[in-house]
Amino acid sequence: MFQKWPWNWNAIIITLIFLKLLIIFNHKSLFPITSTAPSSHPFKSNPSFSCAPPHHSYPFCNTSLPIETRAQSLISLLTLHEKIQLLANNASAIPRLGLSAYEWWSESLHGIASNGPGVSFSGPIRAATSFPQVLLTTASFNKSLWFSVGRAIGFEGRAMYNEGQSGLTFWAPNINIFRDPRWGRGQETSGEDPMVASAYAVEYVKGLQGEDLVGGDGGFMVSACCKHYTAYDLENWGDFRSFSFNAMVSKQDMEDTYQPPFQSCIEEGGATCLMCSYNRVNGVPSCADPDLLQRTRRDWGFKGYITSDCDAVAVIYEEHKYAKAPEDAVADVIKADCGTYLSRYTQLALEQGQIQEEDINRALSNLFSVQLLLGLFNGDPSRGHFGKLGREDVCTLEHKKLAIDAARQGIVLLKNDKNLLPLKRTTITSLAIIGPSANDSSQLGGDYTGVPCNPISLFEGLQPYIKTTYASGCGDTRCNSSDGFAEAVRISAEADAVVVVAGLDLSQEDEGRDRTSLLLPGKQMDLISAVSSASERPVILILLGGGPIDVSFAKVNPQIGSILWIGYPGEAGGQVVAEIIFGKFIPGGRLPITWYPESFSSVPMNDMSLRPDPSRGYPGRTYRFYTGEVVYEFGYGLTYSNITYKFISVPDNITILSTTSKSGPSKLTTHKTLDGIDYIHVNEIASCNLLKFEVQISVFNHGDMDASHVIMLFGRASTSIRGAPRKTLIEFTRVHTESLNAIQVNIGIDPCKHFSIVNDDGVKILPLGNHLLMLDRLEHSISIGL
Repeated sequence: MFQKWPWNWNAIIITLIFLKLLIIFNHKSLFPITSTAPSSHPFKSNPSFSCAPPHHSYPFCNTSLPIETRAQSLISLLTLHEKIQLLANNASAIPRLGLSAYEWWSESLHGIASNGPGVSFSGPIRAATSFPQVLLTTASFNKSLWFSVGRAIGFEGRAMYNEGQSGLTFWAPNINIFRDPRWGRGQETSGEDPMVASAYAVEYVKGLQGEDLVGGDGGFMVSACCKHYTAYDLENWGDFRSFSFNAMVSKQDMEDTYQPPFQSCIEEGGATCLMCSYNRVNGVPSCADPDLLQRTRRDWGFKGYITSDCDAVAVIYEEHKYAKAPEDAVADVIKADCGTYLSRYTQLALEQGQIQEEDINRALSNLFSVQLLLGLFNGDPSRGHFGKLGREDVCTLEHKKLAIDAARQGIVLLKNDKNLLPLKRTTITSLAIIGPSANDSSQLGGDYTGVPCNPISLFEGLQPYIKTTYASGCGDTRCNSSDGFAEAVRISAEADAVVVVAGLDLSQEDEGRDRTSLLLPGKQMDLISAVSSASERPVILILLGGGPIDVSFAKVNPQIGSILWIGYPGEAGGQVVAEIIFGKFIPGGRLPITWYPESFSSVPMNDMSLRPDPSRGYPGRTYRFYTGEVVYEFGYGLTYSNITYKFISVPDNITILSTTSKSGPSKLTTHKTLDGIDYIHVNEIASCNLLKFEVQISVFNHGDMDASHVIMLFGRASTSIRGAPRKTLIEFTRVHTESLNAIQVNIGIDPCKHFSIVNDDGVKILPLGNHLLMLDRLEHSISIGL
């Protein structure tokens, strides 16, 4: 990738300037995108596209020239004033050169979103496919699905660009680790496991950017941006704010958990953009840390542009107090920003000699190179690789079916006492659905949602199956009053079956909004108890939202027969929930996060440590290190069927060739941990590829229904090692199983990768001795030696 263009990527870290309001807590209402704001429309300036006749003869418009040559040609034609204007959030048009204006900020987290000025739904395209929020799609544990969702969004993004309604540079995916269950943006992520987050990043980015569709001459359908680099997972908790938070992270946690998703996003996914975050990391703002940022280029081979999160450079001066003056912040990072800082202070930084015009030139070279890859300077876009995409390629039947499939595969069955689900239409004639979100399809998308194609509410989705009545019970999700309880109790007592929709919405968790409690908001628990007591049969509890909820009361209450976590299921949520309730589709999702009890709320959210510390009563975080009680564990999920496993083939011993190290034919050096366990450094092993093997597993479906099933293979060292994970997910796959039949599944294992751990110094080591493979209740021991 990128080998055809020898760009000078290592010369400078770039940050684009994207206006994302300083006050982000209610950004959707503060920055409406309407047809009355033509200045936010990225392609309505004259000319409508760059390199249109009569300006097509400039060298930067010549597609036969190398990318770097074209970029340098354009830079040479610009005045200093024009250069600075092109560093603004909406890059200005340069009419004398036929250069069209461009808005860099577009969003596509789980569909083309209306956040930011780059996307408009006021043109011929009025909606775009709204897939489930990322956390629910992750719960499918289906890599091919993740790729397909990214690909569909990429097609719709390019189609909207062609219609003049979006840019081509999309700020997704969010690959931060869902470290704390109270984080308001955890819904946007792929959960708490770094391997899963890495895999999601790779599949989504590859699908979205569409490099494989272009052929041998290179280029991309759209640009993806992996964010927020790094250790970003706090919005607004106690006295801590994302703008000023200093994330203190150990070398071990950094290499073990926080960094792997970003490394994979770059090395395997080939992302063309990386967004640095607001927060400091160990005292240095991430957007001003040359070691942190240059590592992406030096060690991971990153060849894209780096953008700050919006106004992150302003934050360096105004919140972190890291820079003495605004122009110092600009000089630190042109060197980098988002917001108004570069356009306001670059000239001053130049006059003070803190930066040179050459610095700006190198920054523009990186930006133009990405635009060139996207074909923005190739003339009429309708003649390009993706020029035929348009309004008919958005909200297609194929994409809407994919949104349905993503919701089906992600929804998790948490409880199903006495096989209450699926309901049988032959035994019931009426159903009551309760809850303020039950008849509101706008609650099904989560944050960073655009305008869905054909959304239906949960209430609407049930009506084709059975006579359904509805009561809100509470005025809204906050549920501060019990005034609506009586009506909810009345219709529940009259119905043959009852569904209660509870949980969260964006008033509880969002960008700029963390939770303080893991319990259901307000009087929701009281509503559930009142309705379940009135119902003749056990009720079905549906939990909406991203963050984990302590529903211990419902888990043990026999009047609550089934619990479904539906996350934010997107536009197809109403249809899919009905399908699952009535057995048209069997749920098979698994939780991508640990569900903690309410007692976890006493753990300081600003403590970034993952590993437990008994000396201060700290329980650790995520399933890999947490030592406390759970409501539901990572990877938990039931099905309507009964699946069992058997190891068919797996080795008992693995021998490392001790006379082959990367430094030559010398013998590998063994070391001892503080626990007395022998280990070797992974980076010294030359024979890692020779150690790889496959585990053959038999998966048997004992049920009377075909089912889609997730296989999760975990591992750990059989001997306790200080700082090592309690267990870690080695690999996962999703398979289709037929009733009363077995299938064989092969899972590849790389001991250097899957059995290694990270020590206190942030170095990967491979412990010698016994390691356990764990598959549900099965365990198999493998001995690794020299």
